[in-house]
Amino acid sequence: MHKLERGGGEPLWKQLQADLVRRLRSGEFDNAFPGELALVDEYEVSRHTVRQALGQLRTDGLIVAERGRQPRVATAPEIRQPMGALYSLFSSVEAAGLPQRSVVRALDVRADGVVAARLDLEESIPLLYLERLRYAGDEPLALDRVWLPATLAEPLLDADFTHTSLYNELANRTGIVLDHGSEDIRAINPSAAERKVLRCPDDAAVFSIVRQGSAQNRSVEWRHTLVRGDRFALSASFSAHAGYRLAPSGTALTQAW
Repeated sequence: MHKLERGGGEPLWKQLQADLVRRLRSGEFDNAFPGELALVDEYEVSRHTVRQALGQLRTDGLIVAERGRQPRVATAPEIRQPMGALYSLFSSVEAAGLPQRSVVRALDVRADGVVAARLDLEESIPLLYLERLRYAGDEPLALDRVWLPATLAEPLLDADFTHTSLYNELANRTGIVLDHGSEDIRAINPSAAERKVLRCPDDAAVFSIVRQGSAQNRSVEWRHTLVRGDRFALSASFSAHAGYRLAPSGTALTQAW
């Protein structure tokens, strides 16, 4: 039985939340997290108090609590991606200490009027299309689709993308280095086909990342990537001097990839 201080200055739910955090960090709940009724009995508090505490743990990303299911400890993401810096998914996976490889599902030249317009090109302009299933360790991490003007990127048709970065190959084979870009990130539910390819758990969402990359003020890349939300997190830093600002919904997050 765990006792809380009653009649003190700190609300019971906050005391409960703090004690649950302590127990989480000690590894006490590694095998299973107690349900609401078990916590009511253990701490001798109301169900409302328990729900307030669990709500804060859920907000803090420490547990996953879904309607009709027993809470469980949230799994720490395996890969973290820095925001606001020049980076690639390849580099993030390598930095996490996981072996990285890709299965190339398509690498060809085709026309796509919609994507060409997004790259400020004529709709009939040939585009190099690369589609890869990206693995981190033994499990899929991302489904990556990218289009580039064929006149610039055609040397990439000879590249082996099994274990290399697109940006490395682009720089080495064409001399093009991306120096600017815009990005839109949303959490979505993947289609049944995408979930199957990514081997996503039934209750996992994915990050939908749409990116347009430029080099010397010229659009050279349009990319759509789906990244498993159960294996990946975005990270950012902040300071009193520089502040911390996120773009509102519908506004591109300016980053370079």
